Amino acid sequence: MNYWEVVDSLYNLTLSLAFFTLMFLLFYIGVKGFRKKNKYGGVSTVVCGICFLIFGYYNAVGRFFPYPYNGFMVWWIMFIIIFSFSFMGIIRRVKNKMALEDPQNTLKEEKKPVLRRYIDRMTKENPYREEITFKMELIRKSFHLMGLLLVLAYFGFFSLLFPVTLIINDSVIELINNIQPAYELIWGPVSLYPFALGEFQAVIYLTMMALIGSLMFAIIPDLIRIIWGPEYSVFNFLTRSMLRNKEINAAGPQIYIITGFIFSYMLYMAGIVHILAFFAGILIACLSDAAAALVGRGYGKRKVIVMSKETKSVEGFLAGTILAYLIGFIIVGPVYAIIGAVVFFITDYFPIYTADNILNPIFIPIGFQLFIVLLGLPVGWF
Repeated sequence: MNYWEVVDSLYNLTLSLAFFTLMFLLFYIGVKGFRKKNKYGGVSTVVCGICFLIFGYYNAVGRFFPYPYNGFMVWWIMFIIIFSFSFMGIIRRVKNKMALEDPQNTLKEEKKPVLRRYIDRMTKENPYREEITFKMELIRKSFHLMGLLLVLAYFGFFSLLFPVTLIINDSVIELINNIQPAYELIWGPVSLYPFALGEFQAVIYLTMMALIGSLMFAIIPDLIRIIWGPEYSVFNFLTRSMLRNKEINAAGPQIYIITGFIFSYMLYMAGIVHILAFFAGILIACLSDAAAALVGRGYGKRKVIVMSKETKSVEGFLAGTILAYLIGFIIVGPVYAIIGAVVFFITDYFPIYTADNILNPIFIPIGFQLFIVLLGLPVGWF
């Protein structure tokens, strides 16, 4: 085993250990949430922890990325850790300075610096709410547009745009050629780079790169929120802290949905799930869930209490289920579309303690694949 093979193994081991570390933290947080009577958040967080256990094992035996992309991901994780804890340090200094000031010498709210207004909102009032406004719901659901970004990453946009990941790969190759001596000093011979110009294999791996990179950007600040306080999370600061009571001692919904994406895409990479089953499933998980929530909040008149005792609306269910069928119809065909709509309804109505944000992107693609095997009908229209 030569030097660069050792470096490759160390990076891969570090990435696996990162998954296992996050798994233990999620288990700890989930159990704590369950004991604090947040069963929904506790169970959902533990389910995420189980997924991270599987991610760590998969990376250890099969690996998510070839070298040097496993190294790029380790560096990205280190950057997120440094960035998140630097923000935490800034907030702590501002809080200490505010504590030393005369409480009577207060500025008008609009004249306060942004960080002070943010700290006031996080510490002087409860940032966790039972109900959030429709505007905040709309902002939260905008994260679900990540499913459309994945389509652009993998497929591009008809003939107008190549897959974004392919463009990135070709740009990285060009950059490497321009800075070859510096690159080889850190990452080894250019011949070790795993992809050629225009190689589709790069699309497969770099799509997973985007998913795991997004997850790390979201989960590290979220762990800081849970362990040290919501004011210390840079993710809270960027998203204006749209927190619900379900997220006390529990991971946020953005963690659930990205974890579900990675799990299903991992099944595709392992040859278990058809790529169209994956994309139909995640688009249903993203867009149908968002449609159900927004239509229910904006136009829901006929209320229904689901198994988790949460109140939803018939109008929301109809909007989500109809959109689920339409997405399935377009991507995998009319027969399999029925499966997607049924699984979406089941995961939205029946789970008692587990978030549909993690169930939908896992079980809808698996449901599609199961019936693809059982029925043997063509998938899609081409």
